[in-house]
Amino acid sequence: MGILSVRNIFKSFGNLSALKDISFEVGDGEIVTLLGPSGCGKSTLLAIIAGLEPSDRGEVLWNNASLSGVAPHLRGFGLMFQDFALFPHMNVHDNIAFGLKMMNMQPQAIQQRVQEMLKIVGLLEFAKRDVNTLSGGEQQRIALARALAPHPHLLMLDEPLGSLDRNLRERLVTDLQSILHQMHQTAIYVTHDQQEAFTIADRVILMNSGHIEQIGTPRQLYQDPSSIFVARFLEMTNIIPAMIQRRNGIAMVSSTIGDFPVDTVLEGEVDILVRPDMAKIDQPGACKLEGIFTGVAFRGSTQRITIMINHTPLVFEFPFSTTLPEIGTAMSLCLNPAAAIKVFPR
Repeated sequence: MGILSVRNIFKSFGNLSALKDISFEVGDGEIVTLLGPSGCGKSTLLAIIAGLEPSDRGEVLWNNASLSGVAPHLRGFGLMFQDFALFPHMNVHDNIAFGLKMMNMQPQAIQQRVQEMLKIVGLLEFAKRDVNTLSGGEQQRIALARALAPHPHLLMLDEPLGSLDRNLRERLVTDLQSILHQMHQTAIYVTHDQQEAFTIADRVILMNSGHIEQIGTPRQLYQDPSSIFVARFLEMTNIIPAMIQRRNGIAMVSSTIGDFPVDTVLEGEVDILVRPDMAKIDQPGACKLEGIFTGVAFRGSTQRITIMINHTPLVFEFPFSTTLPEIGTAMSLCLNPAAAIKVFPR
């Protein structure tokens, strides 16, 4: 059993059902991300785990012991928020030392722990700096050091990089993952950003409208989305209505983009996902997609193309080095239906 157990949590605000039967576990040293759109219940769930908000039903346990009635400051959990909340009248050292002083640690032990944390976050020479002179990335690191200094049983981070620009977030989330793993810190990380979640998480809990859509590793979610919502949230937009019929014992999908054999027990009306990363150009012996190349968006090492097939736009991703035809001309793509098409019931 995991160190943290969340069991059958329900929470409503008036007529709004914010959380609906939420259950999961977080293991020792594991980084779990709560991912989902704004308003899906992520922060409410975090507040319940922290003891800042009561649930209507269900319970939160730590090492099999219920935390019901345990005050937030007695749970031994750490919290880090988007605004960092550094004390502006204290320097870097005193910000990190604040929680340790509240624990009545000896001055020498506090000094040693502050130095350890500054070294871990790569800011060893910053102890006497005024926090008001720090950059956004430096403030984030100091806030992390302050949250980690008291050795929290569980560290909870609520959109901690949300106020930073994209390039800085991409650099810091990698550093953050490395620091948390280095310290074997059990953590719950809340974000609405899929790329951020996939970079830092050992496992992802994808939420939607107060319930859990899917739990798995980043690879599991991307390779096998459990619902249309999951696929669309992960920016897989090639979702098409289709019909499945059995022909000589083989399930055949009929759709506006063609007919393909698929591995499914479903029949009748369905929706299909055509994975954007599974198409090839000029691959002999594979199923063909014939259409008009209508556009391309460059994304660093990859390029995302749009091809129109019988008035149905499909988006695919290719390496930057892939040679493409002129926009507005015919284009032929190939795919392996067994790997490229996933079927969802209506």
